Amino acid sequence: MLDNELNNLRQTALPAIKVADAAALEELRVALMGKSGSVTALLKSLGGMEAEARKAAGAEINLLKTEITEALTARRTLLDAAALEAKLAAERLDVTQPPRPDPTGAIHPLSRTTEEIAAIFSAMGFSIKDGPDIENDWNNFSALNIPEHHPARAMMDTFYLNATFGNRPAVLRTHTSPVQIRTMLNQTPPIRIIVPGRTFRSDHDATHSPMFHQCEGLVIGEGITLGHLKGCLIDFLSAFFEIPNLPVRLRSSYFPFTEPSMEVDIGWNRKTGEIGGGTDWLEIGGSGMVHPNVLANCGIDPRKYQGFAFGVGLERITMLKHGMPDLRPFYESDIRWLRHYGTSPLTPASLHEGL
Repeated sequence: MLDNELNNLRQTALPAIKVADAAALEELRVALMGKSGSVTALLKSLGGMEAEARKAAGAEINLLKTEITEALTARRTLLDAAALEAKLAAERLDVTQPPRPDPTGAIHPLSRTTEEIAAIFSAMGFSIKDGPDIENDWNNFSALNIPEHHPARAMMDTFYLNATFGNRPAVLRTHTSPVQIRTMLNQTPPIRIIVPGRTFRSDHDATHSPMFHQCEGLVIGEGITLGHLKGCLIDFLSAFFEIPNLPVRLRSSYFPFTEPSMEVDIGWNRKTGEIGGGTDWLEIGGSGMVHPNVLANCGIDPRKYQGFAFGVGLERITMLKHGMPDLRPFYESDIRWLRHYGTSPLTPASLHEGL
């Protein structure tokens, strides 16, 4: 009698477990294994049997219970996995970005040059400083060992403002050197900075503009020599013009704020304009060892510290690198010129571009 019940229950329960959803499976589990379930009723019937019969029947009932429990567990795992897959498919989000349209704008050549210079000098351990466009004449001239009778102070070169800055006459800065002064006044050596930025002089033609851009560099420390200056400039110019063996020459010159002072020349071909080719030389900027008076004006002991400084015009080196014949289009907002010489905003400058 019990054997028939077990066989009937096995034949009906195991196939029934293959239901299609979790709710139906739970109902079936309760019907089989709950307090009033079929398997539970069989277990309860063991109490009225003789000891020997109870032992044999109990083993058969527990075997069926194990088979049903395993089948229920396996089916529950399968249904849960299927439900998760369905939920993921229904709630799926495309986290990838759609293709970007072709950019309609471009990075201005001056901005690109500034980015490239920043990348090159940052890799050489320089930090980047900036300062105000309006300066007082002490930061702009006097602290840099430029005497009052120097031609750079004349009205033909300098824009003087009808105002004062720090109780001194205010000017539009004629170079970014005042930022070097500010840095030396507020930072103890060692110092290693570059200063890109706008500058202003009363001049305007195909190669000059009343507003233009410079990048100056300053290194202050112990044991600094002209050898450090030349090595720094060779590495920078070779990287910027992308010419590994670019010829670089330092030529004696004069600046009030450096001693000795050097013009920086690079090799080029006068006939073709090729940078690094031919036997001619082209002046590219100024440099030299920081004058002891400048160090002393900023509270730095020139007997202990030495330094070098250099400066280049950003428009000038941009024109040379890209073969631009005229400075004036830099500021004319001609979209055709910008499309021709500009670079994609999606390709930021990196150091390897100049190496």
